[in-house]
Amino acid sequence: MSSDINRNVIASGPIQEAIILAGGLGTRLRSAVPDLPKCMAPVAGQPFLFYVVNYLRMQDIKKIIFSLGYMHEVILNWLQHEFPTLSYEYVIEDEPLGTGGAIQLALEKAETDNVFVANGDTLFKFDASAMLDQHLNKKAECTLALKPMQQFERYGVVELNEQDTIISFKEKQYYESGLINAGLYLINKQKFFARNFPVKFSFEKDYLEKFVGEHVFSGLSTNAYFIDIGIPEDYNRAQSEFSKPDLDLAAIDKSWTLFLDRDGVINHDNPGGYITTADEFRFTDGSPELFKKLSGIFGRIVVVTNQRGVGRGIIQYDDLMAMNTKMLQGIQEAGGTIEKIYFCTDTDNRSFGRKPNPGMAVQAIKDFPDIDVNKSVIVGNSLSDMKFGCYTGMYTVFVTTTNKAVSFPHPDINLIFEDLSSFAASLK
Repeated sequence: MSSDINRNVIASGPIQEAIILAGGLGTRLRSAVPDLPKCMAPVAGQPFLFYVVNYLRMQDIKKIIFSLGYMHEVILNWLQHEFPTLSYEYVIEDEPLGTGGAIQLALEKAETDNVFVANGDTLFKFDASAMLDQHLNKKAECTLALKPMQQFERYGVVELNEQDTIISFKEKQYYESGLINAGLYLINKQKFFARNFPVKFSFEKDYLEKFVGEHVFSGLSTNAYFIDIGIPEDYNRAQSEFSKPDLDLAAIDKSWTLFLDRDGVINHDNPGGYITTADEFRFTDGSPELFKKLSGIFGRIVVVTNQRGVGRGIIQYDDLMAMNTKMLQGIQEAGGTIEKIYFCTDTDNRSFGRKPNPGMAVQAIKDFPDIDVNKSVIVGNSLSDMKFGCYTGMYTVFVTTTNKAVSFPHPDINLIFEDLSSFAASLK
């Protein structure tokens, strides 16, 4: 087996951090969403903040700092329940500090030199890697994500020169076209702190507009998806745009990717223990022959498996490689294909690479940029696998090989089958 078929994902890149401003009252949304922080407004069955957090994480952002204020207890309780393995910190404003004061307070928790800042009530599908590259190449103090828009009056306009340096901010009025500030920033922490701002200030007025003449701000224009749920009209629009259609197995074709857990899905699991050697590795019934059919339906098949036993010293690394070799050879001999095997040996549940955290999916998309998570299915035998699918935007298929107690319907599961063979049999 080629050694590069395996990819150990403990961390899929350098630590990147983001601040989410989540202290807004949502005054303009009160008619539609009473008694909740604006970012917690329910959209297609989830608080809007759910989508913001998951998009940032799929951009390889591993730590999030929440800037909280109004009804912060609601957000903290939800984070503990929904994201128990998320690496995060938070700050709480005892009194409103303005957008600048909120960012400044949260930056004190940041470990890295450059930190992303997003709004909890806005989603802009920016490219974090491209934004970071430009920010570093321009040696910018702050880089803004900009969105081209047509015929609008709700936003002001940001003007760039040929070097992508911001030269002015124009007031809100009607514009036929222009670039708007999408509310997403990348800030150099030390340069920002060197300004010696007061505790309370406006990020837009007292920072961006005040210092734009120094030509220290960069702008990156991206015509990506953007929505701001700050008004009822756009909040209602989000309900339909964020709704995910049911999984139609008949629609799966070569544009789809199949993500598979290993133990309990491809091979028999050892309940309460580990599969420690290649001799203990035994394919489940119908496998590996069913991979010929699966490989003919899906464009790519990848394996994503937690292997904490290696980190604990219970499984030897060479034995894990031998198990993967045995699995791959058996599948290849039966006419099937596995594109790559991703595994995480880390023991910390907050490890970005360990399911349910999305690190293995993030790495897979880096390796294969044509992967579309909206056309991806994760098949697993644990609720952690299902959360992995929910966090990444995939469809989720649960197999009951080791957990017969899980019932359907379930908020994290799209379909349930007895085993991988049953799932494969349902595909045309």
